[in-house]
This record gives sequence, structure tokens and C-alpha cells, in this order.
Amino acid sequence: MDIDIKQIEQIAILSRIKLADDEKNIFREQLTDILGYIEKLNELDTDDVQPMAYATSIKNVFREDQQESSFPRQEILELSPSSANGFFKVPKVLE
Repeated sequence: MDIDIKQIEQIAILSRIKLADDEKNIFREQLTDILGYIEKLNELDTDDVQPMAYATSIKNVFREDQQESSFPRQEILELSPSSANGFFKVPKVLE
């Protein structure tokens, strides 16, 4: 598939980027090469290939959820620049 300069200009408009004339030619060549590669991949016979969600057979690598103790509240409040009545004291952002 061959891309022309008008299509590159349309892509640039949709992407909200400004391209110089030499950049348009570079991107036209690169996009033509990419689309040519995709066309080549479309020629492959994938009838016997099963769809898959992951490239590996690993299903779930997450650990089990376990309840653990946290830092003591007073210790965390002591690390803050300012606290009052067991809460963090922050500058007022709303009036």
C-alpha cells in the first residue's frame, strides 16, 4: 500500500502535529514500509492458530491477599510536618 502526501497531511492534522515538507516525505516512506509489513503478515495462514490472551502460558502471577499490620498511626503522624487531633494538617485549598 502506497501512502501519498495528502494522507500524511491528514494524519498530521488528526495527530495535531506540524510537519515540514521533508518530514512529510520521511513519514510517508516509513508509513508505507509499516503498512507493507502488515500486508505481508496478512498473507500468513493462521487457520490452525488458536487465539490467545497472553504470549506465555502463565495464568496468574499475583500473590494471595494477606492482611498485614500497618505502621502505628501516631508514628506516621509524627513524620508529617503538621498534625492535629489525629489527622494530617494541610493548607486550606477551598474557601
